[in-house]
Amino acid sequence: MTRTSNSRQGRLFKIITTGAVVALVLSHLSVAASPAAKGDYASLIRLTEQFFAWKSDGSDPLERSAEQAASHLQDLKRLQLRLKNMAAADWQRAEQVDYLALRSAMDEHDFMLQISKPWERDPGFYIDRMLRLTFVDLPVTGDALKKLQVGLRSTVSLVERAKRNLNNVPADFAALAIHNLTQADGVGHGHPYRSDPPAGVIGWYEDLLQRARGSQPELLSEIELARDKVKNLHAWLLKNQATMTAKAGVGEELLDWYLMQVKFMPYSSDDIEALGQRELERTWAFYALEQHRNRKLPQLTLATSQQQYEARIAAVDRDIRNFIKTEEFMTLPDYVPHDFREIGFNVPWIERDGGPNYWEQIQYRDPSPDHWHAHIPGHKVDAIMLNTNEHPIRKYFRDGGRMEGWALYLEEAPLQLGFYETRPRVRELIYNFGIFRAARTLGDIRLQRNQISISEAVTFWRSKTPWLDANVARVDAEIYLRRPPGYGLGYTVGSFQMYKLLADRKQQLRDKFVLREFHDQVMAAGGIPFALIRYEITGLDDEVQQFWDYQSLDAKLAELSR
Repeated sequence: MTRTSNSRQGRLFKIITTGAVVALVLSHLSVAASPAAKGDYASLIRLTEQFFAWKSDGSDPLERSAEQAASHLQDLKRLQLRLKNMAAADWQRAEQVDYLALRSAMDEHDFMLQISKPWERDPGFYIDRMLRLTFVDLPVTGDALKKLQVGLRSTVSLVERAKRNLNNVPADFAALAIHNLTQADGVGHGHPYRSDPPAGVIGWYEDLLQRARGSQPELLSEIELARDKVKNLHAWLLKNQATMTAKAGVGEELLDWYLMQVKFMPYSSDDIEALGQRELERTWAFYALEQHRNRKLPQLTLATSQQQYEARIAAVDRDIRNFIKTEEFMTLPDYVPHDFREIGFNVPWIERDGGPNYWEQIQYRDPSPDHWHAHIPGHKVDAIMLNTNEHPIRKYFRDGGRMEGWALYLEEAPLQLGFYETRPRVRELIYNFGIFRAARTLGDIRLQRNQISISEAVTFWRSKTPWLDANVARVDAEIYLRRPPGYGLGYTVGSFQMYKLLADRKQQLRDKFVLREFHDQVMAAGGIPFALIRYEITGLDDEVQQFWDYQSLDAKLAELSR
């Protein structure tokens, strides 16, 4: 499915370019550059460096006032105008890819400043910044002490800033913030282990206060002040919750714009909904077939101790590394650590009163699906490789669809290659994962189009996914709704784009196709969207031509306002 084969009511999806709404707004850009365009590739490199330096200039633009955000937006418009003045049509294919990548990064920032606006819409934007400092081990001295004290003072100021700036809050965002202030999220990944998890952010300040009483009492007054301010924010949210009724999602039109212009996914949200529904049906069917195939085999059992669990991870890590090498799957650079413990766990060992959560139900039975996805050669190794990328432009990019699509591809591709022949029941776990990712794709689309609420998404996902608990479902729904659009659907759609790229390249090369060389090419391309990688590797321009048919965000907003 492409933009020109929209599934809903046979309606064609059109990218329509309109006039500018302010003096600095970008106008239409086609693959045939304007005669006035004169910027060369060296200019693009300089602009990329300047854009990312400006974007992370030591201040957090999301914490600025509305007036400062408007000034920030005008700075961005000037950078976008410089990008427009590039003679990209005359460049090599890889250079055009870099141009489009930078344009998407600028459009993403533009969308955040004009649409997402977390500083005025999302209480969680402030609350997230209050939590992590409470995880510190006491006592602290020197720079660590100064960092903690700065964090505590920042919490006090964040509360006042939040109450001043939050004026367009969606009901779901308010409810999530209130929940997170007073209740444990039930997942706790990245949190220090507590047999009885603290009750939300306020609970973690109480935890820090309790520890300070015994190990660093001179900090008590500063911690108490910060805790009281967090409580004050909770009370303020409760008092004003009834007025917080804005829509949480961006709506269908802006979602479709974002998917095309920022994510470079050549599908409408209708197309993706149809693809997600088909994938949900496929993964459920394969799950059923696998369970029938394995019906006479013993069930996988949960690990019963941390020692047993870590031994399973060590065995899986060894087997995956050996498989990657012997089956010529891809090239692992020498700088990738040989001991998985140097990279860190994705799902730690946690003993819960209610038993393992969804991720742990999978991981504690057999770590291999998640190890491929999140460890090697998935997220952790992917991040290590991306962090060594010295390309002057691509070193800045970490596209969610590329990262999550690659990781999800790494679940089923090894199954097709035979890795699970000696682990037959683990194939059921892979399809269980696939079911959840497909269901999340549907939920992500419907959340962003304001068709369902967080609680409805949680109910839907749990009705479709075996073992899924309410806490994991709620945390995931929060992540995907509060982030810029397209992250939740990026798993399934990104994997589809990866498979499409694989199919295209195999058809081009036929018997000359080598899987290891293909994977190495994909990884060498960096963290840019798959559609751009596809264009660079294959030369196929059917998708990229749609991206050159450009409509700025300002033009889209002008169209919607008519």
